[in-house]
Amino acid sequence: MGRKSTKENKSIYQITRESLGWTREKAADEIPGMSAERIEKLENGRAVVQPEDVMLMAKYYKAPSLCNYYCSHECAIGQDSVPEVKRKELSQIAVETLNALNRMNREKDRLLEIVEDGEITPDEYEDFLNIKTTLDKISLSVDSLKLWLDEKIAQGKIEF
Repeated sequence: MGRKSTKENKSIYQITRESLGWTREKAADEIPGMSAERIEKLENGRAVVQPEDVMLMAKYYKAPSLCNYYCSHECAIGQDSVPEVKRKELSQIAVETLNALNRMNREKDRLLEIVEDGEITPDEYEDFLNIKTTLDKISLSVDSLKLWLDEKIAQGKIEF
């Protein structure tokens, strides 16, 4: 039986494992090909976390958000291109999505004016950036909804 950690600055991987009430030994028993020593090294930053490690932990810890965390915080490519998706309640996701879609509905005519000639002129640039911000919000809302659904499926609360 493992000891309970008293470490203050725990990694997301350790926090997630501990939220299940699992020791490293229990996690190693549950995750194929993962040893307690490997888990300890990953959690304490003494080994480089690989995508395969994260995928396994996400699956067996039933925590799909670990994948987004890895991509948005630890992957060299993802840090520049993958936004962090925060856990939200379905109602908040719906409100944010509808708000962004309504905003985009108001901006769609301006977008058509801007892109009609295939160029973005200096006088159109600010409006185009505002439209891009709205599109980014829609994209993030979709990602939030996908994460919410993936978590519910992983927890067995929704059958897919």
